[in-house]
Amino acid sequence: MKISGKSIRPFIGSKNYTISRNFYLDLGFSEFVTSKTMSYFSMGEFGFYLQDAYVKDWIDNSMVFFEVDDLEVMLTYVQGLGLTEKYKNVRLSGIQYNDWGNEFFLHDPCGILWHFGIFTTKK
Repeated sequence: MKISGKSIRPFIGSKNYTISRNFYLDLGFSEFVTSKTMSYFSMGEFGFYLQDAYVKDWIDNSMVFFEVDDLEVMLTYVQGLGLTEKYKNVRLSGIQYNDWGNEFFLHDPCGILWHFGIFTTKK
């Protein structure tokens, strides 16, 4: 039997659930509240679950790759949101050029590392 799926929805944690929820709303995600301690954030056909849960080792090792069509446009959009000024601990990098593709990095308020990227070689 061949396995086929419809989506992958990772679970990520937050140190301050309210701040993280606001951060992801500001970033452009839509929120669907699933319980008092968890929400599903989506953008188009994909998304993730944000939990009101903080385990330092888990957060420090959490990364999400967000593939985009136009990396420069996405970076300009994120820069325009002023997230690094609005939220403590949020960091945004410039574009890094790699052999496989290009990416920039965004750390959310509790330290989750987001890679926004585009592939220039086959995956």
